[in-house]
Amino acid sequence: MTDIDIARKVQLKPISKIAQKLGLPEDAIEPYGRYKAKIPLKFTDLTKAEKSNLILVSAISPTPAGEGKTTMSIGLTEGLNRLGKKATVVLREPSLGPVFGIKGGATGGGYSQVLPMEDINLHFTGDFAAIEKAHNLLSALIDNNIQSKTASLNLDPRTISWKRVIDMNDRSLRQVIVGLGGTGSGIPRETGFDITAASEIMAILCLAEDLPDLKKRLGNIFVGYTFDKTPIYARDLKAEGAMTALLKDAIQPNLVQTIEGNPAIIHGGPFANIAQGTNSVIATRMGMSFSEYTVTEAGFGFDLGAEKFFDIKCQSAGLSPKAVVLTTTIRALKYHGSAKLDALTDENLEALGNGIPNLEKHLENIKQFNVSPIIAINRFVSDTDAEIELIRSTAKTLGVPVALAEGWAKGGEGTLELAQKVVELAEASDADFTPMYHWEQSVKDKIKTIATKIYGAEHVDYTSQALRDLKKIADLGLEKLPVCIAKTQKSLSDNPKLLGRPKNFIITVRNIEIAAGAGFLIPITGNIMRMPGLPARPASETIDIDEEGNITGLF
Repeated sequence: MTDIDIARKVQLKPISKIAQKLGLPEDAIEPYGRYKAKIPLKFTDLTKAEKSNLILVSAISPTPAGEGKTTMSIGLTEGLNRLGKKATVVLREPSLGPVFGIKGGATGGGYSQVLPMEDINLHFTGDFAAIEKAHNLLSALIDNNIQSKTASLNLDPRTISWKRVIDMNDRSLRQVIVGLGGTGSGIPRETGFDITAASEIMAILCLAEDLPDLKKRLGNIFVGYTFDKTPIYARDLKAEGAMTALLKDAIQPNLVQTIEGNPAIIHGGPFANIAQGTNSVIATRMGMSFSEYTVTEAGFGFDLGAEKFFDIKCQSAGLSPKAVVLTTTIRALKYHGSAKLDALTDENLEALGNGIPNLEKHLENIKQFNVSPIIAINRFVSDTDAEIELIRSTAKTLGVPVALAEGWAKGGEGTLELAQKVVELAEASDADFTPMYHWEQSVKDKIKTIATKIYGAEHVDYTSQALRDLKKIADLGLEKLPVCIAKTQKSLSDNPKLLGRPKNFIITVRNIEIAAGAGFLIPITGNIMRMPGLPARPASETIDIDEEGNITGLF
């Protein structure tokens, strides 16, 4: 049975009932149909939020086999509610590009889903569209100013890195020429498109405290230089007011429900390799304002999304997680132990043992933040008792709690062991969250700290371009911003082919981008794709709609 088949069996509750279960007055929300709603920002209560137990769900280094963080997050929330705890899951919104491309939907799976999954995976409440429009408004204003004969800021087109965005995988748009068609159509220049999830506007929305802070951050977007080397920001184009107006509804978090009728808040969707990879600060605080336990996730492995969650989001918003659930699959560990992709369902204790160092490194990384980890084995039908026992014995040796999770197959019933251990860990927690670095450190020190302590690198090299970028950052007075390192998710290193726990490697920083609006710097390592392409057989080929308007083939 597919995810959509399971979802269709569920009798959804009106969103007003979910709001009441969350603790909101029935007339407080702004409904988007019967099963979706926006939550006004005024209902955030920071005093109540401080009392909530924030639980982060992360994972080992991801593999083509998939690890299931979203399914784990939803299943854990169901389990916590079954234990009588008031728990809310807070997640990112799916991007249409992966939905129609190779990844498919991003609303969990099986009996651990958020609903209505078709709406959430497609247009939802229009947040991505609003972000896309705000981003492209700035793009249009930039080109309009270059063209202007009366209000020109004297922008040097060669220094402009701001592109356009679209929420679709379209490799043909990676590099484009704009302004063709004669003098009335603009000044020709080279630019391109990123996918909407990679937009700095997305990162800004997800770090903003409120509407005024959103407007300020939008104004701080670095655009480029004039011909006389004066830096230009979005505020110099008087863009931030109109951009904020386009985002006035998108800044409000979205309320939906889990498959077992519990509240779920879904908001924002920044990439984890070039941005912070987690839902908005506003959504997390909203969940914490109404819940004993707030479960959230960070994209990719702990070395990417979770590190940025801790060092950027938590430092920025003053959040202190009580525990980290490290999603682990036996299939993925066997892959990191050199098992072939087409043989991951075969019992292979040798490959599993060879892959365990990847798990161990992520556990070490969690502990470096002074937060307690728990291993969650996301069980698949191919997992054998001997393989499960090997993980359990490893956890016992390391002194880390471990639980078997079967949220996909059994929903909350399948995560009761995990939920109980999370409660025990949180209630006995002596967690004293400590960031990996302080923002006041030099840019090089911040990069070195992450590369050596989190990735396990021996050294960091810089290209000549990266060294020039460091000087530009210093000249602009942006050295005190945190760093959001762009790196492959497939390896702890910057080489996607180095699986397991690589050692004696060097991280090479090719260049460093500035996201002054979001409030971080982006050191680029390896080749980071911001506009994915479609596969030979895209997921869109299986998606259809019947005569009654029911969507089929979405998974």
